[in-house]
Amino acid sequence: MANKKEASPTMQSSVPSVRIDKWLWAARFYKTRSIARAMVEGGKVDYNGAKAKPSRLVEVGATIRLLQGFSRKEVVVKALSDVRGPAPVAATLYEETPESIARREEEARLNKMAALMNPRPDTKPNKKERRELENLKQHLA
Repeated sequence: MANKKEASPTMQSSVPSVRIDKWLWAARFYKTRSIARAMVEGGKVDYNGAKAKPSRLVEVGATIRLLQGFSRKEVVVKALSDVRGPAPVAATLYEETPESIARREEEARLNKMAALMNPRPDTKPNKKERRELENLKQHLA
């Protein structure tokens, strides 16, 4: 039974150091380690205000700014883990800053307003309507 306890996907407090790409994956910011690595290499992740490399070691208390989807998040590292566990456990690894939460809420509000300004039709245009739209776009261009 001791082997099952060691293999369980829980937060490991005895982990002395974890790579940033592995921590981002374990904290469930990115679905795979390769995506996490690509985001770090692409400059989408800042560690304490500086661009990070995938091999950068994460420390408790560090501030990480990352791009997740279309939103920017700023989180403070609360614990280290190199195993990807359930979402409730992953949520204990970090805490999002109040400024980041406010910024994301404001972006969501602006996106809703933009959606109201540019409503989508209820149905897709049929073949005839698509041709008419293409002709209209060609004449306007």
